Amino acid sequence: MSEKSASLLDPALIGPALGAAFRKLDPRELIRNPVMFAVEVVALVATILFVRDLAFGLDAAFSGQLAAWLWLTVYFATFSEAVAEGRGKAQADALRRTRSETLAKRLVGDCGGYEEIAAPVLRGGDLVLVEPGDLIPGDGEVVEGVATVDESAITGESAPVIRESGGDRSAVTGGTKVLSDRIKVRITAAAGSSFLDRMIALVEGAERQKTPNEIALTILLAGLSLIFVLATVTIPSFAAYSGGAVPVIVLVALFVTLIPTTIGGLLSAIGIAGMNRLVRFNVLAMSGRAVEAAGDVDVLLLDKTGTITLGNRQASEFLPLEGVRASELADAAQLASLSDETPEGRSIVVLAKETYGLRGREMGPLEPCFIPFSAQTRMSGVDIGARRIRKGAADAVVAHVKALGGEVPAELAGIVERVARAGGTPLVVATDVRILGVVHLKDIVKGGIRERFGELRAMGIRTVMITGDNPMTAAAIAAEAGVDDFLAEATPEAKLALIRKEQEGGKLVAMCGDGTNDAPALAQADVGVAMQTGTVAAREAGNMVDLDSDPTKLIEIVRIGKQLLMTRGALTTFSIANDVAKYFAIVPAMFVALYPPLGALNVMGLSSPQSAILSAIIFNALIIVALVPLALKGVSYTPSSAAALLRRNLLIYGLGGLIAPFVGIKLVDLAVSAAGLA
Repeated sequence: MSEKSASLLDPALIGPALGAAFRKLDPRELIRNPVMFAVEVVALVATILFVRDLAFGLDAAFSGQLAAWLWLTVYFATFSEAVAEGRGKAQADALRRTRSETLAKRLVGDCGGYEEIAAPVLRGGDLVLVEPGDLIPGDGEVVEGVATVDESAITGESAPVIRESGGDRSAVTGGTKVLSDRIKVRITAAAGSSFLDRMIALVEGAERQKTPNEIALTILLAGLSLIFVLATVTIPSFAAYSGGAVPVIVLVALFVTLIPTTIGGLLSAIGIAGMNRLVRFNVLAMSGRAVEAAGDVDVLLLDKTGTITLGNRQASEFLPLEGVRASELADAAQLASLSDETPEGRSIVVLAKETYGLRGREMGPLEPCFIPFSAQTRMSGVDIGARRIRKGAADAVVAHVKALGGEVPAELAGIVERVARAGGTPLVVATDVRILGVVHLKDIVKGGIRERFGELRAMGIRTVMITGDNPMTAAAIAAEAGVDDFLAEATPEAKLALIRKEQEGGKLVAMCGDGTNDAPALAQADVGVAMQTGTVAAREAGNMVDLDSDPTKLIEIVRIGKQLLMTRGALTTFSIANDVAKYFAIVPAMFVALYPPLGALNVMGLSSPQSAILSAIIFNALIIVALVPLALKGVSYTPSSAAALLRRNLLIYGLGGLIAPFVGIKLVDLAVSAAGLA
């Protein structure tokens, strides 16, 4: 998915696009693009005039050439759209083959037996067995086991990931491959509604709807076309009043050069290419509206757990009390955590091993009695003979020690408070009646996230962390992550209220989240980006899903949204400037016979009126093809002010749109004259 897109000259891309472009000439489909539909009508009129000239023995060379180039203008517009769609369809074909060829081992009975069936037959709730080398047959959640999974077919990342039952790493996607171990997966999406199916629909462009800005621009272009229709049909009356006449075929050519055919021919391709670029960054957008809105985002809200942090608190250091060796505290904490399968428990065992060389020991001869954690005691630990080791919440362990007749050192409260102020969770460790110290558990902020938030700030986007933690902990993590603001002790209602407040202030809000409690906020936000490793509820509520589960991916999403808007604006500027320049070629040529002084406006020195008209029409068609690569690739984006972007547009695309026709039409005129075509 993240591979470079196919070259524009790739035969595998061009071949299907040539045929698809012909099918798009159907007026019932082309009417969605008013400008190109008008050109198609004009091309039909020119064709009728050509047939008339042939039938009456008139010189049909000029009308025939104009009709041919007008049809090519329409075809090149549909070709640009077909190429944009074709780049996505190549991805869709590969994904479709993956889906249709995958077999599933659906579990039957209670004895572990299974039956092999085609993956599309699976239904939500089915349990499937996936073994090493098998493709996961559909979207689901791991309910038993742990395995490494190759998700490169979906995310483009070559490094395998761990998927296990429980927690935030249980979600799996159809089409990915299990590399080791075996897992049982509960299918959560029925055939036809899986993540893979939605991706296929997206990259084929089947569900792409025009965005509000695109609709507004289409209406503007249609309005301009209507105005130029009225302007063109009044010309014969003015010509007759002056004692002359303007051939209908020339009026046809004038109309096509007046209307903004360049942007009209590329508008659809720009939108489709923007959606496809997002897919290549491993983000699935449910609508083009979301992509466009991403370009104007002002505020980004991010859920802390699993988004800014790794999602599981990890042991970071051992803090012994006075008179206690750090290695003694680490040894007791490790013993109390040997049977603790939670990420926090495992991290304590690993930290003791890495820091003090304390490795796993043979516990069998010691006949240990492990004490599991419970919500009532808020402690866990182990009894080895008469020795009782406990770790847990500070007040719970303190109460345990006091109940055994022990005393609590005064310095413990200071250490516990210091850990809490740093945004961590203090776990107190005790052996019998003696408190040894504190294990500092902390949320691990994802690597590089501070720098990424700096990039967002440079784009003018304010970042707000949302968490259920207390304000003290939230402030510490916010400072470490580098966000601009935070909302602590946040409930789903508080998140919604914050988003609505920002939206009422005229801001566009993006929300990143991965939990069920994030679903309402994701649905309310203008851009809701759910993590692929998050819950089904979160993925369904968002209008985008990040396949890499990287919250800072919003930087790429924003860039693509801004690139889409800039590309549309740049090519609109070029198209309008382009049309202004074309007037200098065709208007003097049309009226020089009626008003000889207009010859002074023939600044290009074109060979003849017929050559000028034909050259303008040929250039009009060819410029669409020349701009297809830019429409597909997009205008490069660098963070800058709106005024700077406007200056850049006017200098590069406005000035370029004025100069290109003068050069291009003159070159075509020389070629047309040399070939004796006019």
